[in-house]
Amino acid sequence: MAVDTLVFAAITAVYLAVIIFLGYVGYRQTKGSDDFMIAGRRINPVVLALSYGATFISTSAIVGFGGVAAQLGMGLVWLTVLCIGVGVLIAFIVFGKKTRELGKKTDAVTFPDLLGKCYGSTFMQRAAGLVILVGMPLYTAAILIGGARFIETTLAIPYDTALIAFAVIVAAYVILGGLIAVMYTDALQGAIMFIGMTILLILTYTYLGGVITANSALDAMSSMVPEALAASGMTGWTSMPDFLSPIWITMITTMVLGVGIGVLAQPQLAVRFMSVKDNRSIHRAVMVGGPFVLVMTGVAFTVGPLTNVWFMQTQGMLAVEASGGNVDTVIPNFINSAMPDYFVIIFMLALLAAAMSTLSSLFHTMGTTIGYDLNVRMKDSKPSIRAIQAGTVLMIVVSTIVAYMMPSNIIARATVMFMGLCAAAFIPAFAYALYCKKPSLFAAKASLISGTVSWFLWTAFVHSSESSVLGLSQAIFGVSSVLPMPWGVVNPIVIALPISAIVLCVAHFYDRSIVDSPERETDLS
Repeated sequence: MAVDTLVFAAITAVYLAVIIFLGYVGYRQTKGSDDFMIAGRRINPVVLALSYGATFISTSAIVGFGGVAAQLGMGLVWLTVLCIGVGVLIAFIVFGKKTRELGKKTDAVTFPDLLGKCYGSTFMQRAAGLVILVGMPLYTAAILIGGARFIETTLAIPYDTALIAFAVIVAAYVILGGLIAVMYTDALQGAIMFIGMTILLILTYTYLGGVITANSALDAMSSMVPEALAASGMTGWTSMPDFLSPIWITMITTMVLGVGIGVLAQPQLAVRFMSVKDNRSIHRAVMVGGPFVLVMTGVAFTVGPLTNVWFMQTQGMLAVEASGGNVDTVIPNFINSAMPDYFVIIFMLALLAAAMSTLSSLFHTMGTTIGYDLNVRMKDSKPSIRAIQAGTVLMIVVSTIVAYMMPSNIIARATVMFMGLCAAAFIPAFAYALYCKKPSLFAAKASLISGTVSWFLWTAFVHSSESSVLGLSQAIFGVSSVLPMPWGVVNPIVIALPISAIVLCVAHFYDRSIVDSPERETDLS
């Protein structure tokens, strides 16, 4: 289905004009480093909620995970449950309020800066910054790919052109306007995403004959599950895979837990809690953030499986097969083949909004990390906006190069990898800093290092989805995974996060036993 290029160009021009205007507003309101880094700690709660949700829910959720849901079924709806329960309620109430309070108390302006000041350690700040710079370009590249693939499919323009245009447009307002511009544009983009996904759900069920008819048709397709997937435990698109089967383990440990828990220590999300003036703003934001995340993820994980009904009825093939075996193109292909021209344009803008909102936050986070966190030399050092802007440009270039190098079917996997790494490296030390009156630096260091190392080792030598691609296990041990099934499909977060938490607890009590020992008291006297 061809999109009316003139109409699309006109609507896109209006959209970009509004985005540029909001970026300019952010630029005008940015008077110093606090405005650039944390939006002056005065963001409206509705803007916080929409910015948080739009940053959290990107093209990886809509395109990447929507395509995975088309392949594996509606069991991914459990991720929606965790996204709301953990990603909104726990993130805002348990983590968000304390993050805001400690951020204001310590005058922290980034997530690594908060860790560094809570522990009084430049090591913690720089180590957290290194984890971000190693893992975040992978996630950023996945977002770039998701948006570029949809533009390529919809407008039939070269993939390279779409990729570069994405990066340049987002970079413009991030570099100039800082976090104020990022959050203002995020709020608009979040509203567009909400409208687009709501219409998508309504039209999908309308074209498939209604909710009951569509779900019944999908349920009746259980006998069409591909042989390889059936052998791995898949039972259909409306049911969970067999308990503890390879697909069940992958779905639960990688998709549900990897993202549902990993969201708690996302640096680009945590810094948003430091952008509001009081805890009441965070409470109000929950009322907007919850429904937003419900619609964004719930629609993607519902429409994804239903695309199989559409493609089977119209082309006689399952959705992934009709998309050339690439799950990342299932949703774009469905939109272009099933939806009317006007909605293709609406969804195009929604997808652009999803990609741009997340990209802007990731670019800002990487820029502040390389321009400030890795350069901090003294306790009272002030951020240099020029250094941060230069760092942002550098990381945009790096992320674009990584996007060119990444293979197909990578969007969802790259998202899970980054979130899992952040969970293992940061969650125990982050929670410990927020709620322990006298946190041990030794315990925090041990937790961050053990979580990061164990995540990498499991990724490189056990989890077959990554270890087979990296090739280290094959080169050293002659096998793609050093452990037999089912360990090869157990996501690293299930191993590395508990190790990080246990190491922190052990190191905490060990450190306290030394500090409180009679010998230590004698030495001090």
